[in-house]
Amino acid sequence: MKIIISGAYAIGTHLAKMLSRNHEDITLLDEAEDRLAQIGSDFDLLTMQASPSSIKALRAAGADHADLFISVTPDQSLNITSCVLAKALGAKKTVAMINNSEYTDPALQAFFADLGVSSLIYPEKLAAIDIINGLKMSWVRQRWDVHHGALVMLAIKLRETCEILNNPLKNLCGPDDPYHVVAIKRLNDTIIPGGNDELKLYDLAYFMTTPQYIPYIRKIVGKELYADVKNVMIMGGGSTAVRAVNTMPEYMDTKVLEISEERCEQLNNLMDNDKALIINGDGRDIQLLQEEGITNTQAFVALTDNAETNILACLTAKRLGVRKTVAMVENVDYVNMAESLDIGTIINKKAIAASHIYQIMLDDNVVNMRFLTTTNADVAEFVAKEKSRVTKKPVKDLGLPKGTTIGGLVRNDEGMLVSGHTQILAGDIVVVFCHNVNMKTIEKFFI
Repeated sequence: MKIIISGAYAIGTHLAKMLSRNHEDITLLDEAEDRLAQIGSDFDLLTMQASPSSIKALRAAGADHADLFISVTPDQSLNITSCVLAKALGAKKTVAMINNSEYTDPALQAFFADLGVSSLIYPEKLAAIDIINGLKMSWVRQRWDVHHGALVMLAIKLRETCEILNNPLKNLCGPDDPYHVVAIKRLNDTIIPGGNDELKLYDLAYFMTTPQYIPYIRKIVGKELYADVKNVMIMGGGSTAVRAVNTMPEYMDTKVLEISEERCEQLNNLMDNDKALIINGDGRDIQLLQEEGITNTQAFVALTDNAETNILACLTAKRLGVRKTVAMVENVDYVNMAESLDIGTIINKKAIAASHIYQIMLDDNVVNMRFLTTTNADVAEFVAKEKSRVTKKPVKDLGLPKGTTIGGLVRNDEGMLVSGHTQILAGDIVVVFCHNVNMKTIEKFFI
């Protein structure tokens, strides 16, 4: 697949590195030589110093025969313009990163498609969705809904109160049991478990279940005493914080700590209907946190531009008794460190945006996809097509690659778990977990 990426910034370089490992034909385009130089020589891709708004440069990069053109510079107008030009030159699909929430209105999708922009990516909105999903369940590190919640994936840190430790999964996750453990993060290792694997203390376990059994999962992992989130403190008043506050459930009371007095004044105009109390101060200031009621707060969310600051602030909040912490960590190198420090939910906009862009590369039978940063694994929803390989044999006989497991499926809008004897039917929405497996390899089973 021929892919051109415009913008050697955080998202562009992360995406280029990820796709180059899949042996795609990648050209990374940027006006600054120093940004291109930072990507190094260890990745199989072509770099090109040029403006993405130059028709001559786009032609030289191969836009006329590109399968996908992605523009992820910080300049929204440049992203849209370069996509329009690339599409006019012959690119099959184009993706533009934006920072204007107005453009995400579904009613405008056809308008942008007519212009030449196939898809729009708004990382702040995607990150806000992850944050809100994490806050709705204080005892869960990450929640992912399949087909409007017919199936649910829950990432849970296992503590001493967990009832199902040190027991082979074949004794816990049989065909008639209401959950499957589809992945385990143990220290620095990711495990796609088999029947003989066991859950251990401090594992981060990924459960697949149906909504009615969420209370049961909560009980067996020993999280019933975790208080539901009603009071939230957010440190940092950037665009992600604004988006999160404006989509916060009505029952949550929110305080935003912002160190810049000027930004505090702006936030008062950006927040919808006075949905948050804006406080001018440093979220790492213990005295300020205590004055603002940190002891009565169930969740602390650190969303500054500095990963170290966010990690430190979450550690401080935990020491002051907050159980649920969320940290935005944009530097991928810090993700494992944040996990090892037991920070809680990690938000990485690069990985979130890259997941959505990667899904666009795949065929229309991929409904949804996420890259799980903590486990370095992918999870995707595939629609099984008529006469596809996945419909011809029971799951146990499919010969799926090592590092792959099927977590469940949705049939006629009803979620169900999968055993080795399950027969997948055409039209089923199937949830697949992959670790160190190219998702396009899995896609061949469904088309």
